Amino acid sequence: MLANFDGSNAQIQWQRFCDLLWYERDLGIWLDVSRMAIGQADLDALAPRFELAFAAMAALEGGAIANPDEQRQVGHYWLRTPELAPDAATTAHINAEVERIETFGREVLDGSLCAANGQPFTDVLWIGIGGSGLGPLLMVRALQEEGQGLPFHFFDNVDPAGMSRTLAGLDGRLATTLVVVVSKSGGTPEPHIGMEQAQARLEARGGQWAAQAVAVTMIDSKLDQVAVAGQWLRRFDMFDWVGGRTSITSAVGLLPAALVGADLRGFLAGAARMDALTRVSDLLHNPAALMAAAWFVAGHGQGKRDMVVLPYRDRLEVFSRYLQQLVMESLGKKHDRGGEVVHQGIAVYGNKGSTDQHAYVQQLRDGIDNFFVTFIEALEEPSDIPPIGDEIPGDFLDGFLQGTRSALMEGGRQSLSITLRRFDATALGALIALFERAVGLYAELVNVNAYDQPGVEAGKKAAALILALQERLEALLSDGQERSLQELQQALGTDSPESLFWILRHLCANPRGYQVTGDWGAPASMKFAKV
Repeated sequence: MLANFDGSNAQIQWQRFCDLLWYERDLGIWLDVSRMAIGQADLDALAPRFELAFAAMAALEGGAIANPDEQRQVGHYWLRTPELAPDAATTAHINAEVERIETFGREVLDGSLCAANGQPFTDVLWIGIGGSGLGPLLMVRALQEEGQGLPFHFFDNVDPAGMSRTLAGLDGRLATTLVVVVSKSGGTPEPHIGMEQAQARLEARGGQWAAQAVAVTMIDSKLDQVAVAGQWLRRFDMFDWVGGRTSITSAVGLLPAALVGADLRGFLAGAARMDALTRVSDLLHNPAALMAAAWFVAGHGQGKRDMVVLPYRDRLEVFSRYLQQLVMESLGKKHDRGGEVVHQGIAVYGNKGSTDQHAYVQQLRDGIDNFFVTFIEALEEPSDIPPIGDEIPGDFLDGFLQGTRSALMEGGRQSLSITLRRFDATALGALIALFERAVGLYAELVNVNAYDQPGVEAGKKAAALILALQERLEALLSDGQERSLQELQQALGTDSPESLFWILRHLCANPRGYQVTGDWGAPASMKFAKV
C-alpha cells in the first residue's frame, strides 16, 4: 500500500521513494515521482482511465485518425520505429529520408558538397517558426560539440531587428551559408517572410539561392512547389502525419543533428527505446503514465498547478521552451472531445539550475503554492574540468539540486525528478519521447485532443484580418486627405478605432510617408494623411 506524500516524515518519504522509483538500466534513466502528492487512492481511481488511455495510444500508433479537424493520422512514433507504420511504403519512405539526411549532412561537413562559389559551406541559416524552430534550436544547443559541424543562426520570428542582426552577422559569409526553410504547409507567413528577406540579402552578397537553399516541407506543398520550380539544392519531407510540436524526430530535428555532426541514429534509438518502455500498460511500470498521473493529481485534473522545469545542465537551457509548446499547445484546450467547455492545460516555465537558485526559487519555496517542479540532472561529468583544490563543480551542482529539492519538500511543495546517467543524443531522444507520451496519456485522462490547435489557428486568422484591414486603411489614405480616427472608422466600417490606432502608430513610427497631427496620448485628437 502506497503511503501518502508527507514532507515532514523522512521515513515515509523514503518508503515512497523506494515504492515509486522507476529505473531503466540500458538507457540509464531514473524517474522519481515520490515527492508528488499522489497516493494509493489516486492510483486506484485513475486505473480505469488509464485502461482507456493505453488503448487510445495503441490505436493512435496503429494509424487511427487522431486529428479529426484535419482528418490526419498522428505518426511521430513511426519516425523512430518505421516498422510500426501502417504500410510498407510509409516504412520505406521514413527509412529513405533518414538515409538522405545522413548522406546530405556528411557531404556538407566533409566538403564534398559545396556552395556555388566552390567554397565549403560555413554556416546554416535556419528559418522556421514554432516547433520548426524550437526543435532545431534544442538539437543544436543540446548536442553540438565545440569545433564540430556548422554554426547555426535562426530566423524564428518576423522581428525585423532580429533579422537585421542575424543577416549583419552573416554578411561576409552569406555566399557560403546553407539556408534551410521549414514550413509544413508552405503557407505559414513567418517562414515565408524570412525566406524572402534571406534570399534578397544572400543574392545581394553574391550568393546563388538555388544552390544554397533547402526545403523541409510536405510533398507538393506551396513551399515544395517553389523549391521544385527553383531547383533548390535539396528537399526533405515533413510528413502529413507529423505535427510541428512532435516533429523533432523528423527532418526538422534530424537535419540539424546531421549538420552539427551529432549522433542522429543514437537520438532515434533513444526515442524508440523510450517509446517501447512507455507502451507498458501498467501504471507503476510505465514512466510516462507515472508522470501523467502525478500531473493529474497535482492539478486536480484541471491543470491548477504550473510545471516548472529545472534542468541542471546548460545543454538543456532551452528545454523548458521546447516543453512549453509540446505541453501547452497539446493540452491547452477550451473544449473536451464531447464539446464541453473545460479550459484545460498545464502552464510550463523554467530556465536551468543552478541559475534559478538566485532567481525564482525564492517564490517556489516561500510564495504561492501553485506549481510542481520537474528536476532534470545528468550524473556523468566531462573529464576536462578537473578538481581545483577540494572544489569539484559537479559536486556543487548536485548539491544545489538536492538542496533545492529538500527545501521545497520542507515547505510541502511538490516535485518530480528525472536523472540521466549521462547526457548524450540517446538520452535526449529518450527524454523527448518520455514527455511526448506523458502528454498523450494526460490528454486522454482529461479527454482533450492533444493533436489539434484551434487556438493557434484562431490567432493566425485574427492576424490575417488585421493585415487585411491595414491594406484597406492604406488604400483609403492614399488619396492624401486628412482624416481622424473616427472618420477612418466610419469609412472602413470597423467596430472600434482601436485597431486603426495601433496600425497607424506603427506606420507613422517608420518612414512610410504618413503625416500626423494631434497628441499621441489623446487618440481622439489625432488626424492622419498620406503625403
